[in-house]
Amino acid sequence: MRLLSFQKGDCQQIGVLEGENVVNLSMADPSLPNELVEIISGGEIFLQQIKNCVKLAPKDSYIPLHSIDWLPPTRKAGKIICLGLNYAAHAAEGGYERPSYPSFFMRSNTSLVAHEKPIIRPQASETLDYEAELVAVVGKHARHVKRENALNYIWGYSIFNDASIREYQRKTAQWTIGKNFDSTGGFGPIVVTSDELPEGASGMQIQTRLNGNTLQNANTDMMLFNVEETVYLLTQCLTLEPGDLIVMGTPSGVGHARNPPLWMKPGDICEIEIEDIGILRNPIKEEKLSNERVR
Repeated sequence: MRLLSFQKGDCQQIGVLEGENVVNLSMADPSLPNELVEIISGGEIFLQQIKNCVKLAPKDSYIPLHSIDWLPPTRKAGKIICLGLNYAAHAAEGGYERPSYPSFFMRSNTSLVAHEKPIIRPQASETLDYEAELVAVVGKHARHVKRENALNYIWGYSIFNDASIREYQRKTAQWTIGKNFDSTGGFGPIVVTSDELPEGASGMQIQTRLNGNTLQNANTDMMLFNVEETVYLLTQCLTLEPGDLIVMGTPSGVGHARNPPLWMKPGDICEIEIEDIGILRNPIKEEKLSNERVR
């Protein structure tokens, strides 16, 4: 199945993509949660309920895809764990050696941006770079899992643009601040359940296009640490929970490694495409000047 989140009025809704339409699950079966993390936590019971709901959905629960007001698939992930330097050529273009262990860092939910919504170039810096990445969505609590069982804990896959403020990323030895500016992490448009994709989302083409020009073009088979290995390594250290996101790193071709560097600027359109999942599209906008916000 292909699930998504969208806004209708003041309410978040959950839908299933069916061709050029979306079945509004929140309308067809109001007993279902309207948050993806809660659906994932419900396990097979909710999945079967959704399948039955789609089969029996009334016509008035179908919404044209082009009219959707997109939200990130979830904004309630307990953890957003990202990998750096997970493609050898990307490590090399940044002047790093091939890693022997994943370079993990975290992102926050406030950095997330939905499909078709703007990635914001901040007031603080113009060094806004693109990064095409696969997302693995955790489906079950996982700790000390065996390597051969690791993929059983992945519920589905999505697309991420790990847009980075390079000036701030390189201010310190760890990258957190440059990866967590508000509204810089494109996420979506959908989550595809694992059963609809190759095992571990392997062998899938991944691309970035900026204003129609292809800048990154690789395959998920080129990851140094695949999804199975990453889940195994993470659960040696921490508990993965339903709805956690594992953002699997970007291939070579990023803007900061080009001569001269290529930064995303207001008016640009960035598209990340992963084979069999879809296209994540975000316009780039300038952060509006604003005063300090007090709540």
